Amino acid sequence: MRRREFITLAGSLAVAWPLAARAQQPGKVARLGYIWIGPRDSAEHSTLDGLRQGLRELGYAERKDFIIEDRYADSKPERLADIVAELVRLKVDLILSPGNLVVQAAMEGTSTIPIIATTPDLLASGFIASLAHPGGNVTGISLTAGAELSQKWLEIAQEIVANLTKVGVLWNSSSSSSAAYMERMREAGSALGIRVESFGARNPEELDRALSAIEAGSVGALIVESDAGLVSNRAKILAFVAKHRVPAIYGNQDYMPDGGLIAYATSIAETWHRLATYVDRVLKGAKPGDLPVEQATNFALIVNLRTAKALGLNIPNTLIGRADEVIE
Repeated sequence: MRRREFITLAGSLAVAWPLAARAQQPGKVARLGYIWIGPRDSAEHSTLDGLRQGLRELGYAERKDFIIEDRYADSKPERLADIVAELVRLKVDLILSPGNLVVQAAMEGTSTIPIIATTPDLLASGFIASLAHPGGNVTGISLTAGAELSQKWLEIAQEIVANLTKVGVLWNSSSSSSAAYMERMREAGSALGIRVESFGARNPEELDRALSAIEAGSVGALIVESDAGLVSNRAKILAFVAKHRVPAIYGNQDYMPDGGLIAYATSIAETWHRLATYVDRVLKGAKPGDLPVEQATNFALIVNLRTAKALGLNIPNTLIGRADEVIE
């Protein structure tokens, strides 16, 4: 097993962060709002665990220095506005927002409470003015911005499926960054001689229809992009691919502990561990609009040989040899 460091500053953004104008008041317990688009038991394995570890290393003690007000939308985007309003009434010190839909709702609900976010691409989604100077009340880490993931995912699919001609892509059709993925996927598929079929889903009902269409479409492999809404429904997706024996590549590592076949993605745990430094700066008085947005630049290849065996797949040794982690 091998692991890499996952988050680095993007390009020339490795600059000194602005010093806080004022420290958090001594004795004050900070309230950290957290919103997940799905049910509680569908949240990513490692978001809050990574954050808590990072805050501990910075000297914060939970319940003494901070509490987390976590809220869950149960895969109902229409609930997000009410959840944000509740956190505003609670006067949280900041809002932690994984995923595009949550960030959008938080921005619509408050222009003053700092929003610390992780999304595929904060800049391309229009949430910030620039990487170096985000402006407004949003900052954080972009998970996949600028990475050539579309072609990489397709190349991995070609390695594990002989004579691959058709690939399905499951994506969130309400997300601007997911739409950009889909466009790049088509371009990469054309270059590789692979027919790419789009299966968009905005909610659990549309996901059911998309999975039925994937079954009917007889794709040779499936790529599931990194959207948080899809991650919150990963149990359903994983059950589908296991039942129909579909080789699947995931853009989020959180599918892997639950039986995913292959992931090529940045580490959510490392991302949220790093996000603790943003929380620290904001609690000490820094303005989110002054904190440069970081971009993930290192990605891990994880291969689950147990799942491969269940699917009747022989993973090439060349792919196993390149893996950062192998689950046996």
